[in-house]
Amino acid sequence: MFFFFSVAGFLVLLFMLNLAAVAIRYRASLLPHVPARIRQLLPTLNHYQPLATFSEQIGAGMSSSNFDLEANVRDEDSRTGLDEQGTREVMEIMRRERVNFDQARLIRHNRILAQNGIDPSGMPMDSKAITRL
Repeated sequence: MFFFFSVAGFLVLLFMLNLAAVAIRYRASLLPHVPARIRQLLPTLNHYQPLATFSEQIGAGMSSSNFDLEANVRDEDSRTGLDEQGTREVMEIMRRERVNFDQARLIRHNRILAQNGIDPSGMPMDSKAITRL
């Protein structure tokens, strides 16, 4: 009897996982049919718009005394602005970790270093790396 309950439970779980996968895959076409009250509860980045210029990035808090974008605006820098992916990552870190711009940049930088096998001090984490002669 318990065997049948476990098989039935497994099949229900499998069905729910497939249903969730389909919902995630087709969320763009399903979301308009979800009531607005429920849609507010779902995490979305629909409010995000790319920050194309240095002025817009300054307005979003992406500048500090250590990383002065205002100088770029004053000098009429011809570049369009900061890297979009990096800007999104820094803004997400600022939101999630509740830190300021400089701390978020440091956290992102340390993560990039760790992904490349470098500790925060700049030394390689590989035990075979030659650091002294």
